[in-house]
Amino acid sequence: MMFRHVDTYLASLLPEDRFVFYQAVCDFGEKEIAPHLLTWERQHSLLPPEAIEAMGTMGLFGLTVDEEYGGQGGDLLDLVLMGLALGYFSQSVAITPGAAASLGIRPLQLSGNAAQKTAHLPDLAAGKRMCIFGLSEPGRGSDAANPQVTAVRVGDKWQIRGEKCWSTNAKWASHIIVHALTHPEGRPGHRSTCFLVPMDDPNVDYQEMQGKQVWLQSSTGSIALDYVEVSDEAILGEEHEGFKVMVNTLNGGRLFIASLALASLAFALDTCRVYAQDRIQFDEQPIGRFQRVQDVILDMDIALEQGLTWLIHLTNQYNAGTLSREAAAKVKIECSRRASELYTAAMEMCGGIACMDEFGLIRHMRDLFVCRVGEGSNFALKTLAVKPLMPTIAHLLQ
Repeated sequence: MMFRHVDTYLASLLPEDRFVFYQAVCDFGEKEIAPHLLTWERQHSLLPPEAIEAMGTMGLFGLTVDEEYGGQGGDLLDLVLMGLALGYFSQSVAITPGAAASLGIRPLQLSGNAAQKTAHLPDLAAGKRMCIFGLSEPGRGSDAANPQVTAVRVGDKWQIRGEKCWSTNAKWASHIIVHALTHPEGRPGHRSTCFLVPMDDPNVDYQEMQGKQVWLQSSTGSIALDYVEVSDEAILGEEHEGFKVMVNTLNGGRLFIASLALASLAFALDTCRVYAQDRIQFDEQPIGRFQRVQDVILDMDIALEQGLTWLIHLTNQYNAGTLSREAAAKVKIECSRRASELYTAAMEMCGGIACMDEFGLIRHMRDLFVCRVGEGSNFALKTLAVKPLMPTIAHLLQ
């Protein structure tokens, strides 16, 4: 297995069994993912079925699912470690089981009833199919709490109408969790409901979003719902409590996004520290002898150690049920922001080769943009995170 400098920090931050798991996923990525990445990218192909099947066999989709439903019985720390391990190679590969677990499985675990869990969790844990969370809309990005998709009660049914977009894993999904407006006159946070809708409903239309230049191997879909009819049995959680389902889901998801940002930073650190020692320029000496090059490498190393320590701490808080929304937002903001800033310096340090796909940096540079805007854009999350610091005017912040 190749040496990753990030492992020196994780070895001291993790219990031995968790570190062994992390190393096993790294080894899987090195053998099953890394040799094929360039081919997939140059062919503009999504993650192929055999790769998804291999991840399912590895148990990566069911990491957080209880053993009674066929999962591994783990927690969010396992998911974060999987993000760090696979994200080192490619965020768009890591996000496939990551989003399947954090956005598809987690809402069912937190809010699903016994019948819904029994019907869906075994297949989802095995990676035989996926569930996706429909939050973003053409007219609603960061303002996901106020969906334009509506669900209107007609007799004993609900009619759902509207469009969701930027839905990760859409191509492979059997169901979509639709966050829909059901009570426009309700007080904030009690206006929406989540519904579990089958993707094969004749009034559901999925289209892969074309032209996307980030997360190239990840499926990203636009999903139109044209008066889709469902019963009360499709409600996930409680009626008019869809905001609660969404918030509880995104808290863990933001920690996973932070893990992807740090995984990209870990890749840049290894790439640049090796390049700085091997690249010969000016009097036949390595460029690593220059202070400015050393500054870039050390800044990445410091940011990586700080981010990992913070992220693991907050992940343990999440598992203990004590993580605040503000803390989850802050670690996602800072890890994605800092990694993006340092990637600009890393690419300039390496020069033209950094633009070549086989060098790897450009892949992560592109994908870090998604870390800044995914699971709530950093701009919007800053307002959420700062409210406890100015409580007397919190209601005025925007």
